[in-house]
Amino acid sequence: MIWVNIIIQGVLVGGLYALFAAGLSLIFGVMRLVNIAHGDLIVAVAYLAWSVVYVTGLHPLVSLLIVVPIAMAFGYALQRGILNRTLGKDILPPLLVTFGLSVIIQNGLLAAFTADSRKLNAGTLETASFPLLPGVDIGYLPLLQFVVAIAVILGLQYLFYRTALGRAFRATSDDSETALLMGLDKRKVYASAMALCLGVVAIAGVFLGVRANFDPAIGPGRLIFGFEAVIIGGLGNLWGTLAGGVILGVAQGIGAQINPGWQVLAGHIVFLIVLAIRPRGLFPRMDG
Repeated sequence: MIWVNIIIQGVLVGGLYALFAAGLSLIFGVMRLVNIAHGDLIVAVAYLAWSVVYVTGLHPLVSLLIVVPIAMAFGYALQRGILNRTLGKDILPPLLVTFGLSVIIQNGLLAAFTADSRKLNAGTLETASFPLLPGVDIGYLPLLQFVVAIAVILGLQYLFYRTALGRAFRATSDDSETALLMGLDKRKVYASAMALCLGVVAIAGVFLGVRANFDPAIGPGRLIFGFEAVIIGGLGNLWGTLAGGVILGVAQGIGAQINPGWQVLAGHIVFLIVLAIRPRGLFPRMDG
């Protein structure tokens, strides 16, 4: 039962990694943008949630009602004000700008909150569990974050393929010049996509803060987990991103069971194996 428990816990952790990765997958799918600051934005939202909880006394999950709209507004403004100016045939400018944004966020958080780690207190939700099998207990918090990850990806899939905004995303992604002739302003479409991305980032940031301690320096590590989940699953494929997160979580769980020092290494090894065998990931989006 030990290995069954490890695999189940790894699957549940994969839900958090899928939340880290969903925004990356969304942005890459719409505008082919690789956002180096993605992990730092997740951490920044965790600090925003901590501040909201500190001021209002709300439960961290209830604070999402405030945090998500703020994050979405910031994402829209960031894309319209800065990132849209960098997009073009050359991929280097957006990489450099988002790298600079990453440095600014880390140093800004360090100045505002110091290097001390913080945590969002969710009360009994953090430790409550129920028995699934003999020797296998399922925590309510990991289960909730996995269910939320599925709900987020379902919502994004519905938006992409069943709404006018989703059609605008797909049209702009496929051929931005033709979309412009059809009356779509790609600057506004891209800004809407970034707002949606930051909404997902807000959810990921709150769950990160509830699950573990965070500090200004951990953003790059969350970025790596997100990238690995996206690439394992397949670029631009949201369900593949969930699968990639699960594979990464299970690999880390197995590695930690073999040797506690191998937890992160095991995930990196699986990532490299997948990249060597299937460079486009296990479930790449099939473009027509």
